[in-house]
Amino acid sequence: MTTAQKERTTDELKELAEQAGRDLEDATPLEILKWAAGTFGSRFCVTSSMEDAVVAHLASRAMPGVDVVFLDTGYHFPETLGTADAVGAVMDVNLITLTPVQTVAEQDAEHGPKLHDRNPDLCCALRKVKPLEQGLTSYQAWATGLRRDESPTRANTPVVGWDAKRQKVKISPIARWTQADVDAYIAEHGVLTNPLLMDGYPSIGCAPCTFRVAEGEDARSGRWAGRNKTECGLHG
Repeated sequence: MTTAQKERTTDELKELAEQAGRDLEDATPLEILKWAAGTFGSRFCVTSSMEDAVVAHLASRAMPGVDVVFLDTGYHFPETLGTADAVGAVMDVNLITLTPVQTVAEQDAEHGPKLHDRNPDLCCALRKVKPLEQGLTSYQAWATGLRRDESPTRANTPVVGWDAKRQKVKISPIARWTQADVDAYIAEHGVLTNPLLMDGYPSIGCAPCTFRVAEGEDARSGRWAGRNKTECGLHG
């Protein structure tokens, strides 16, 4: 059994995450992802909302053929689905699409139509949180595109931390990057991005709950606009 395939207890994974968070705080995103690839091998994946493919692109450099997990909630913009298809087609990754247990029609039949308007937390739980928890079962570690500059709730995001909810190592390799860093990487490497980013949507989620943002406003202010909600539940 190789190091990358080693089975670790929950306590060992947690200790590993906390130590790596300290050791890799000043590392580059590529260095962090190479550590993840070497440490977890096939038990490591990247998640992507398909807002852009920056972390997927970085991970493909660290670990060609890496699993990239995409949540198809049934409510995505066509542009988001198109971005996911393009990432799977042109990048050296293994695109894995997760779907909720129920279709939108089945959910409507059980909970009533437009659950996202009446109870967005429940809708997110059913269409995002539960499918991801099931989809991550076979992995010990997962990577996200979280950045500290995105919102106050993400300001303390560690580059490597412990996901207590799922009992897994959570890696945020670009946590220290700014939007300017992201834009520079996209320009340098020709990374795929969601066309909606150029159409007034700096943060992209499900179509019913994502709105255009005025210039100068917080990038995530278009998510669940007018509600006391800032996160879908995937990240706390």
